[in-house]
Amino acid sequence: MRISVSSDMDEPVARLLLAELRRRGHEVRPHGALRPGADAQWAACSEAAARDVADGAADQAVVCCWTGTGASIAANKVPGVRAALCTDAVTADGARRWNDANVLALSLRLTSEPLLKEILDAWLAGTPSQDPDDRQNVARVGRLDAARAD
Repeated sequence: MRISVSSDMDEPVARLLLAELRRRGHEVRPHGALRPGADAQWAACSEAAARDVADGAADQAVVCCWTGTGASIAANKVPGVRAALCTDAVTADGARRWNDANVLALSLRLTSEPLLKEILDAWLAGTPSQDPDDRQNVARVGRLDAARAD
């Protein structure tokens, strides 16, 4: 899978994220502080990773900042992106299942190595629900994106 990763800081958890995704066999596209010369501001690098997903250059993205909040807000401004700030594996699983989230937002401050691996396990194993109510909600979010783009 092609996964874009952004971080506004070159922190140990961000480097571990890159290494862990590569170890799992994914093609990683780094942004922000993880790519020399790139704009490392959280809004800019989160947008870049999210645009990769929206444009089809990446299948999913992981965006990181100190709290994860700014990264998730910026990513969610890109039409077609459904970013979810996840601080545990249960939330990551639910975000993939019920919200068909395609961008994972992480807190550099709160995410330890063991927690990162648990969140990635749940996120990467998660699949979107086919329940009609869940699909209707995701479709509604898509319509909100389309209305905003007009």
